[in-house]
Amino acid sequence: MDRGEGSVGGGADAQKEGKVRYLGFTGHKSPHIHRRMLDVHKWDTVQMPINVCDYHYRSFARQVVPEARQRGIACLGMESLGGGQPGRLVTAQVCTAEEAIRYALSRDISSLVVGIDSREILKQDLAIARAFQPYSEEELAKLLNRVKSVAGDGRHERFKSTQFFDGPYHQKQHGLTKEAVEGT
Repeated sequence: MDRGEGSVGGGADAQKEGKVRYLGFTGHKSPHIHRRMLDVHKWDTVQMPINVCDYHYRSFARQVVPEARQRGIACLGMESLGGGQPGRLVTAQVCTAEEAIRYALSRDISSLVVGIDSREILKQDLAIARAFQPYSEEELAKLLNRVKSVAGDGRHERFKSTQFFDGPYHQKQHGLTKEAVEGT
């Protein structure tokens, strides 16, 4: 496999030399990009958004996770609350924090990365994890059906469809100014 130049090639060389044990990649933008990245290297991990809205809009859970798992790649979930604190999905009343985290943990992922910005959020997340029970198929279908009307157009996952969440290099590449990104 041609690793190419740059960070992937450098990382692969460092792994081969025993300088690093594991290599992975992450992104928010597109499951199609992740699918293509799976062929670039024999990755150890891949991190991606996993939330109740993802199922209905450019789904990482449906388009990336099965292929990655088949290849033996550990899948790390993020953005279970849709981003930010207390979470876009919670503030927009799409679902509760417990429903969101329980949903993500019920997917075929190895671990879930949650944002913790206070002791209260830490306590909340620990309580949810300690009481965790995977959704049954019936419960899952009910939850996904309930959020479908607000999930299919991407309004709660703007990181997938806008440049506002891209890094500075890509924002400049798309002609976005700081003021446009910050909405000022």
